[in-house]
Amino acid sequence: MESKALSCKELGMSDNLKASFFGLSADRILTAVEEALGERATGRIVALNSLENRVHEIELENGQYVVSKFYRPHRWNENQLSEEHLFLEKLRATEVPVVCPLPLKGKLVRRTPTLAQLNDGIFFTIFPKVRGKLIDEFTDLHLQTLGRYLGRIHQVGKAWVAKHRMKMNVTDWGWKPLDELADSEFFEPNVRVLYETVAEKFLEIAEERLHNVRMSSVHGDCHLGNTLWHGDAPFFLDFDDMMVAPPVQDLWMVIRGRDEEAQRQRQVFLQSYEQFCEFEYETLGLIEVLRGLRIIFYSAWIAKRFDDPSFPQAFPNFATSAYWRSEIEALEECAQLSQSVDINY
Repeated sequence: MESKALSCKELGMSDNLKASFFGLSADRILTAVEEALGERATGRIVALNSLENRVHEIELENGQYVVSKFYRPHRWNENQLSEEHLFLEKLRATEVPVVCPLPLKGKLVRRTPTLAQLNDGIFFTIFPKVRGKLIDEFTDLHLQTLGRYLGRIHQVGKAWVAKHRMKMNVTDWGWKPLDELADSEFFEPNVRVLYETVAEKFLEIAEERLHNVRMSSVHGDCHLGNTLWHGDAPFFLDFDDMMVAPPVQDLWMVIRGRDEEAQRQRQVFLQSYEQFCEFEYETLGLIEVLRGLRIIFYSAWIAKRFDDPSFPQAFPNFATSAYWRSEIEALEECAQLSQSVDINY
């Protein structure tokens, strides 16, 4: 049976567990990391930018730096987390530049040696710290390099399709998030009706376009912030959203534009990509479908997390009339472009 991510409400996460996760203290994190690594920490700990999980950079007494990731409870189960780690190992074995979690030890470790769990059920893992820089604008050389590496990632993903990770489909990425939003208190009544009408029209189109599309294991959230560069060489970070989806899911996240320059960049990218993995060019027509599904899913994700103290701070304009007007316009555009026979990616 296919696994899927569920909200805290759906899984009945207790208030105690939510409070435990929201209030993870530096002392508790350091103690867990020390036990799992068998190394002493200096006490230096810095929170890193992550809304979904609790991620910290930690200095060890041996001079090394590591990054701990404490996963949001019940978002992923143990099988799903194990598959994330296994995919990373498979990629590293083929010399794809990814950051793999460190092997752990002690009583907190699960059957996957890179995954541990606190007594209250919170899973965590530990990565080596890596250094690199973000690139805001890609040259053709950057695109060619990324294309070759993403082609290698997808070649591995075609040979090994995850059994437990989320699968891209309109039900889990569209209809269910829409129902969650419709049942929430984040809409004014008249705005709710308009949003539902536009979203339903888009999802009917999405169902038709995604029917019988071939899928494989992909990064899932391959935006520019998840690639760091050492000189002319990238490495890929944060496979937390690894999923089974059409490979074009990763491509459109790298190159998000709609204009002629974006189309040209995709061609440059794919010329290098196809040195390692065949690409189905007809799936470029799915970009607007995938974009629209992400719009709906992302709003539902924010709504489900809004009891987390960090979310109102990160999204102060969420659920305002201006926010929903923007979302409605974006979905209308995705629906129109998804149907257009003139769009040639």
